[in-house]
Formats: sequence, C-alpha cells, structure tokens
Amino acid sequence: MTNGVTESENTTVARTRVRELIRSGEVESDGKLPTERELSVRFGVSRRAVRQALDVLEAEGIVWRKQGKGTFIGVEPDPNGHLAEKIAPDADPVSVMEARLAIEPELAALAARRATGEDVARLRALADRTSKTTDADAAELWDGSLHRLIARIAGNPILQTAFTLMNEVRSQQRWRQERDLARSADLVAEYDRQHQLIIAAIDDRDEAAARAAMRDHLLALTTNLERARARDRSE
Repeated sequence: MTNGVTESENTTVARTRVRELIRSGEVESDGKLPTERELSVRFGVSRRAVRQALDVLEAEGIVWRKQGKGTFIGVEPDPNGHLAEKIAPDADPVSVMEARLAIEPELAALAARRATGEDVARLRALADRTSKTTDADAAELWDGSLHRLIARIAGNPILQTAFTLMNEVRSQQRWRQERDLARSADLVAEYDRQHQLIIAAIDDRDEAAARAAMRDHLLALTTNLERARARDRSE
C-alpha cells in the first residue's frame, strides 16, 4: 500500500488510464504503447501495477506483447495476415457475416465447455464497456475484444486461427463504415441483450444455448447490416 492506496487500486487506475490512452489515439503509428517505466511515471503508480494491468488487458485481447519489442494495441498479428489482405477486397460485410456464422457459434459452444469464473467476469466487463460507450470506434474495439475473448476461451487453435483471419478482414475500413450504418441506440441495446444471453449460456456451461445465442446474435447483426445497406443505397 502506498499513500493509503492499495496495489489493487493502483492496478485499476493503470488499466483505466491505458484504455483511455488507447481510445485517445495517443500512441505511436505502429500501435506501440509507452514502456512500463514510462507508464508508471505517467500514471503515478508502481511498475508492478502497470504490469498487472497489462496482463489483464492482454487476456482481454486489448493489447499484445512481443519479447524485446514492447506492448502493442490489439491482438498479435496473424502470421497469415497477408491472406486477409488478399481476401479483403472481395469480402463485403455480408460475406464476413457468413463466415462468422460458420465459426463463432461453435467457438461460443466450446467457450461454454471451458470457461472459468474469471473468464465469465471478463466477458461481462467487456460487454458492459461495449454497451456504454457512445463512440463508434470505441464500441467496435470493445465488441471485437468480447468476441476475441470468446475465441480464446474456446481453446481450439485451428478455429482460433480461422477466427483471426476472419477478424483481420473485419478490421478493414470498408467493414467499419458499413458496420456504423447498423448502429443506433435501439440496436446497441439489442446487441447488449444478445451479448448477455451468450455470456449467461457460457456461465451456465450450456453449450447448445451458447451456440444458439451466438447464432441469433450474428443473424440479427446480418439482418441489420443488410437493411442499413439497402437504406444507404436508396438515399
């Protein structure tokens, strides 16, 4: 404890400040964060608190680390990322959703089989962040983190590689622009309710319910994207 503040509280401060740093865009062009030492000084907390905060953020898929290189925003690049670049021009958002429907329901079912109580708590925290943010880019960040964490919890390296490839395509500018068309206060509330059903099924270790809840969520998103695209074309 330092100045009446516990190490746990300092870790919470560090996590919050790193998230704010990421949302503000105050990072290097390659997405690299300042060093643990620099963050420690900047936030006024111990390096241990910074390290623990980064551990949690890495588990959530918000940051990734490379030995000797530092800490970076997002998930570690897919070694097959060049494939995503090849596929992206021919993959519109509907194609992405078709791929998600083929992969993510099974990832949710596997997550229900393998999730720990700590995993579920992290999923709930990410869902809460996703629903409360009013910034479209931040919402996409938190939503992506939630789905990436489900893929990690699933623990199947082959399916996770497929998910990573799909997610690389999803990160393209074309996807983000059309994704924004399918966002409104009502739809955000709908997506949050669906996320909560997925997480509840995972928490209950109900594989069938998790699979169905994820499929229902992705089908709703697909429908909303198609409606938004039709509306945009008619204007």
